Amino acid sequence: MPMTGQFSASPDGRKLAWITSAGYVRVGDGRRVTTAAKGAAAGFPCATPVWSPDSRRVAYVGKGNSDARSISVVGADGKGRGKAGTTLGLCHLAWSADGRYLAGYAGTTEGVYRLDVKTGKASKVKGVGLANHVQSLSPDGSKVVVAPLSRNAPGGDGSWPGSFRPAVVDVATGKKVAIPVKGSLIGACYLRDGRLVVRVAGRTANTLVVLDRNGRQVQRLTEPAAARRQALLQIVG
Repeated sequence: MPMTGQFSASPDGRKLAWITSAGYVRVGDGRRVTTAAKGAAAGFPCATPVWSPDSRRVAYVGKGNSDARSISVVGADGKGRGKAGTTLGLCHLAWSADGRYLAGYAGTTEGVYRLDVKTGKASKVKGVGLANHVQSLSPDGSKVVVAPLSRNAPGGDGSWPGSFRPAVVDVATGKKVAIPVKGSLIGACYLRDGRLVVRVAGRTANTLVVLDRNGRQVQRLTEPAAARRQALLQIVG
């Protein structure tokens, strides 16, 4: 894979998708590289592609000059390309495990938007004024993990963050869902079965705390020390 900030790891941990400087959507599995599509927005670190829950398709942002962009979906083999809809939430796309919703933050950082892949309609997530990262959606798309920004905080350059203070927001009500984990939280991600994995900073190694649907702690895993300052891309489990 060439040097690019526009890439995504598949949920099964076996493939990567990335956007070239020419706007090609490429897929690699360690053995071969396939050009799945053309016409993707290129040169914008925040316009990352995202894999479908079954690791068979890739959603990506199309080229354009407006704040709202078209989101297309294509098979990893380059077949079955289609339009999912148009949204202002084109940055750091996340895909719900049920396949119904995509979410991303606006390029201006002014809010997070959820796109209904079934209807093609997008709506702004309540309760999020400013944000510069979307990590994941709950399996049914009803909650979103974001990195909210205070009014005077810098928005950054759109690159995927090495760490972030996570907030879980209910899409319908805009209310923040409590994360019952102590320590310095530096990330969170939903698993496809509804468990929430929370990343906690450590002096020598970070810890992944797994919560069930009711917020009860069910597991703690210590990350490799070498991953302490690395970004959280995907959790396979």
